[in-house]
Amino acid sequence: MNRLPKRLLWGVLPVLVIGVVLAVRGAPASTEAATGEGRLERLSELLESFVEERRLPGAVALVSRGGEVSYLDAVGHRDIAGGDPMETDDIFRIASQTKAVVSVGIMMLQEAGDLLITDPVGSYLPEYMETTVAVGDGAGGYEIVPANRSITIRDLLTHTAGISYGGGPAAELWAEAGIQGWYFADRDEPIRETVRRMAALPFDAQPGERFVYGYSTDILGALVEVVSGEPLDQFLRTRIFEPLGMVDTHFYLPEEKRDRLSVVYSSAADGLAPAPDAGGMVGQGAYVDGPRASFSGGAGLLSTAHDYARFLQMMLNGGERDGARILSSKSVELMTVNHVGDRFGREAGGGFGLGFSVLRDLGARGTPGSVGEYGWGGAYHSTYWVDPAEDLVVVYFTQLIPAAGVDDHAKLRTLVYQALDELQ
Repeated sequence: MNRLPKRLLWGVLPVLVIGVVLAVRGAPASTEAATGEGRLERLSELLESFVEERRLPGAVALVSRGGEVSYLDAVGHRDIAGGDPMETDDIFRIASQTKAVVSVGIMMLQEAGDLLITDPVGSYLPEYMETTVAVGDGAGGYEIVPANRSITIRDLLTHTAGISYGGGPAAELWAEAGIQGWYFADRDEPIRETVRRMAALPFDAQPGERFVYGYSTDILGALVEVVSGEPLDQFLRTRIFEPLGMVDTHFYLPEEKRDRLSVVYSSAADGLAPAPDAGGMVGQGAYVDGPRASFSGGAGLLSTAHDYARFLQMMLNGGERDGARILSSKSVELMTVNHVGDRFGREAGGGFGLGFSVLRDLGARGTPGSVGEYGWGGAYHSTYWVDPAEDLVVVYFTQLIPAAGVDDHAKLRTLVYQALDELQ
C-alpha cells in the first residue's frame, strides 16, 4: 500500500523561489515570516515534544486556510509496540465528531421536505411521543414523572432533549438495559432497536430544560434510517462521503485498511499505556472484527484528518465543495448559530447550534479564535474547529483515553493563530 509522506509543509517550493529572487535583488534571504512556514514549524516541534515526553502516542494535525492546506503533519506512532510511525493518512476513531456528520444528514432531509426539525421525534419514532424523566428527590433517590412535552428533532440536535449517556438519576435502570457509554461497535443489535429500548427508560431532564450531552445523535441516526428508508451507513456514504471524496470514512473498517487504524492508548503514571483491549469503548474495539451491525450516529465513525477536513471545508463553503452541494448556505447558517441561549454551560462564552458548539464571546472564553467559530471533539482526545472569520479549518486527531497531563489542545490553538498573519 502506498503511504503519504509523513510531513507536508505546504508552500516549500514557493519559499525557495522567493528566497532566490530576494537574494538576487539584495533583500534578506530569509522568507519564513513571509510564508508562515517558520511559525507553523513550531506546531510540529510542540507535538513532537509531547511524543518524546510520552504524553502523546502520536497525532495528525491539519490546518487549511482559504480552501488550501497550509499544514499537514504526523508525529509519533500509530502503533508504538509495532514500531509503526504515524502517517498523515492513518485512520482514527473520531467518536463524537460523528455527531456533526449525522446532524448534516438531518438537515439534508429537512431540505428534501421529508421532515421539519420542529417536528416531534415521535412522529417518526412512535415510542418517543411520550417519554419519562427521573427527578431526583435530594436524598439519593428519584421519582419517574411524565415528560412535560414531546421531544422535538431540534431538541436532539441541540442536546436539550434531556438524554444523557445513561449516568443520570436512574443510572441503574440504564445499566440493567445494557445501554451506557457511547460505544456500539461491539453490539450485534441494529441501532434502531437500541434506540427503541432507550425510549422506555427515564431521561435526565425535561425537554428543553437544559443542555444534557448523550445519546441524542444516536436517536437522530435511527431517525435518518426510518425517514430515508436506508441504513445509516449507506445514507451517509451515498449522500455525503462519496460526493465529498471522503474515501476513508467508515463505520467499520475494510479489511485492507486494518494496518492504518491507530492504536488507542491511555495516560498512565509513567507516560502511556495501551488501552485495555476489552472489546469496548476504551480498548481497541470491534471496528475490524466485530459484528458490524450497529451504526452509531453519535460516536461510531472512523476517519482521517484529510477526509474530515473535506467535510468541514464543505461547511465553511456554505454547504458545497468541488461542485458537490450537500446543504444550502442558509441551512449551514442555521446550524452554526447558538440555539440554546445560556443553557450550554460547558464553556465560557460558548453556545450550541445544530450539531456544533459555537463561540459567542471571545473575551469570556479567553483563548484565540473568532466570534462565530464552531467545532467540537471526540472521546479519544481529537478536536476540530472552523473559523469563518479567518477562512480557517483545523483538524487534530490522536487516540488517547483517558488523556491526562497534556495541554495539547490549548497549545495547538495558540500555535495555529500565532502563525495566521503569515498564512495569506
